[in-house]
Amino acid sequence: MMTAFTRNYEDNSTEAGFQFTFYCDVCNDGYKTSFIEAEAYRKNRGLRGLGQGIGVLGSLFGGRLSDLGYAVENGSNVLSQRFDGMSPEWQKEHEQAFVRAQNEAQQHFNRCHGCHRWVCSACFNEEEGMCTDCAPRENVAVARAKAQAMQRNLDEAAQEQTVWRGKLQTQTIICPTCGKPSNPGKFCNNCGASLEMRKCPGCGAPVPAGVRFCGQCGAKV
Repeated sequence: MMTAFTRNYEDNSTEAGFQFTFYCDVCNDGYKTSFIEAEAYRKNRGLRGLGQGIGVLGSLFGGRLSDLGYAVENGSNVLSQRFDGMSPEWQKEHEQAFVRAQNEAQQHFNRCHGCHRWVCSACFNEEEGMCTDCAPRENVAVARAKAQAMQRNLDEAAQEQTVWRGKLQTQTIICPTCGKPSNPGKFCNNCGASLEMRKCPGCGAPVPAGVRFCGQCGAKV
């Protein structure tokens, strides 16, 4: 049974060889170990190549040679199926490769003395011997606190800042001819009647269409 120095890893091995990825317990960045080709796969690769080569010749020349190529090619497939089921030889190589992969990957990780997790160099505080979750780096903590305080000051200043001093007004134009609401413009979009502003006979102020009294002086329009 294979036992890893950390449980946070992935086995990427195939019939052709062995490779593993180990992950940091804090940031989950991974380190993929070097690929190790399986000895059994290397030995069997020549037999598969022989079977495939005769098969190609058979397809060119046809006849009995083609049948011979088919038989040899099937034989190489039978051999490869041994490794599809992961033979005892492959299993033994797998365990040995796992030990080598751990020795390689462990150089890129550190164990936290606080929470006992395995972390990458970026997540390890060398001065304290702990991960950055248990013992944040002082310069990083100070910079983060300053940035958070600056953001709070900016948010408070933005809340107090007045960016618009206008008044909210809504106005619905009613066509004096058909009595239906109309979009702003010179003509009603329902009946086509003119919506141009008139002038108050008393003060000369502009008076919207349909209004009976001037809003400035109260004169009857």
